[in-house]
Amino acid sequence: MASPHERTPLAELVEELLATDGPLTVVVAGDPVLRRGTERFEGQLDPTLLARFIDALRLTMHAAPGVGLAAPQVGVPLRIAVIEDPAPVPEEVRLARGRVPQPFRVLVNPSYEPVGTARAAFFEGCLSVPGWQAVVARHAAVRLTGEDERGRAVDEVFTGWPARIVQHETDHLDGTLYLDRAELRSLSANQAMAGRWTQPTPEEAAASLGFELP
Repeated sequence: MASPHERTPLAELVEELLATDGPLTVVVAGDPVLRRGTERFEGQLDPTLLARFIDALRLTMHAAPGVGLAAPQVGVPLRIAVIEDPAPVPEEVRLARGRVPQPFRVLVNPSYEPVGTARAAFFEGCLSVPGWQAVVARHAAVRLTGEDERGRAVDEVFTGWPARIVQHETDHLDGTLYLDRAELRSLSANQAMAGRWTQPTPEEAAASLGFELP
């Protein structure tokens, strides 16, 4: 852990990013920071700087807009992510996808493991891969362990869409993009998504594009 009187290189990077008010710049696929993995958070940012960084992540997530954002997506290779989902979706979508509101929360040093063997496949997108979506089969339920921003232990089971968000954001911290897990035959531009694949589940897309679902 850094001394209170030392400024780590990561602290200097974060201070530089926060020098400008407003949302941070989201880095896109092709930037090595998205592929290198991250350092465990062990006090590289002092409490005040950590709080400012978390506020900036939340602001950037809202502005994008998205339901999750990981530190490497703004160029910071620290094992920190934020999630929040008001889930403003029709009832049929909520039921099909298990998408329920999630309050704002900070994930520090998170990891997950599957709960059971069930998997669910849905279209998924990413702020770092703008303009595209693809079907990803993920664990239907996961156990998340880690800490919150105050260092308190987190040990919680997530199901449905919240489980998908947790997996997506934690994967970012390991240098994994959703495309690494996607059914590439399903890859669709946002225009195609809006015009063809608005159904609550991807069964019609699977039949039309020629891929299998779990």
